[in-house]
Amino acid sequence: MAKAEILTIGTEILLGEIVDTNSRHIARALRDAGIDLFWTSTVGDNPERIAEAIRAGLDRSEIIITTGGLGPTVDDPTREAVAMAFGVKTVFKEELWQQVIDRFTRFGRTPTENNKRQAYIPEGASAIENPVGTAPAFMMETDTQVVISLPGVPVRWKTC
Repeated sequence: MAKAEILTIGTEILLGEIVDTNSRHIARALRDAGIDLFWTSTVGDNPERIAEAIRAGLDRSEIIITTGGLGPTVDDPTREAVAMAFGVKTVFKEELWQQVIDRFTRFGRTPTENNKRQAYIPEGASAIENPVGTAPAFMMETDTQVVISLPGVPVRWKTC
């Protein structure tokens, strides 16, 4: 059976400013899917340390799920860190930018130029549409492993 781990990303979680509810939600989903969860860890918003944590995870697990750090601001470095861990660059995806625009429109808002950051994913990654938020998710696969990067887990996902 595949070994999985969860990497929660955010300085505010690392410093105890907010509680990590994402790991609990993801851990239960993994359990319900019959996937063994062996590790959970938290790292602050530092691309080099996130990349290091991802590489360490790839040394011991087949499935790494990152959560957090996919927003539009410079302190949301997950996409860059995953790219760094795999030795690739991030690339802009017009279809993801359109998803961001559509989501903002649905919320009655207009995205800023800064929100374009959310349309970049690591080269070779597959995008995953976010049904409730503005930040698309993505996954990077090798022949035997996958890194799935999710935004924070909104409460509304429980009812979707």
